[in-house]
Amino acid sequence: MLLNVNNITVYYGSALALKDVSLKVEEGEIVAVLGPNGAGKTTLLRSIFGLVKISKGSINFMGRETHKLPPYSIAKIGISLCPERRRLFPEMTVLENLEMGAYMRKDKDEIRKDLKRVLELFPILEERRNQKAGTLSGGEQQMLAIGRALMSRPKLLMLDEPSLGLSPIIKGRIFKSVEEIRNEGITVLLVEQDASSALRIADRAYILEVGRVVLEGKSKDLVASEQVKKAYLGI
Repeated sequence: MLLNVNNITVYYGSALALKDVSLKVEEGEIVAVLGPNGAGKTTLLRSIFGLVKISKGSINFMGRETHKLPPYSIAKIGISLCPERRRLFPEMTVLENLEMGAYMRKDKDEIRKDLKRVLELFPILEERRNQKAGTLSGGEQQMLAIGRALMSRPKLLMLDEPSLGLSPIIKGRIFKSVEEIRNEGITVLLVEQDASSALRIADRAYILEVGRVVLEGKSKDLVASEQVKKAYLGI
């Protein structure tokens, strides 16, 4: 088991954000987390990355308890978070943003290899490498955010709403790149509101509502579920 989230509860002040949430991710999977706005999806990723403290339960990554570690320690052991709305450094160039993703690494030769691979995965970033990130289109910024997250060479890549605000064509490219990333051996935990696209590429999925897991299973089974069809697929 690569990641095991076990019955975690999270509060924001006195407000309950997550209640007894459990989730498992096996190495080599794409696992999707679906649900409406306010369901707790982003809070779940932030909890795994150490940005939000849990009040109950545990989080285990590669056999090690991580829920008491700070985010930089969690990043060092192999988890990378690509946050919602990208959070780039807008005044820095594309290349500088990518280099920031590897700021904790010292293996310069391997960093160069990873940079080359990111630019192969997203060729438009090669063309824009000296352009300021803030001048990129929304789709290009999302590609850059994913590329930056990959530069830490994670074992688990967590993506928070990577298709948010993108056109259908660019959205398709983003989901295709997520499949390519998994095919290269990086496990992916994907938070998405576009349930149809997420279930198409994910091996398994969890559905959150009001801070609780209400449904989980293999993607093919969830796609066939009348409950999922009605609530999330518009069928």
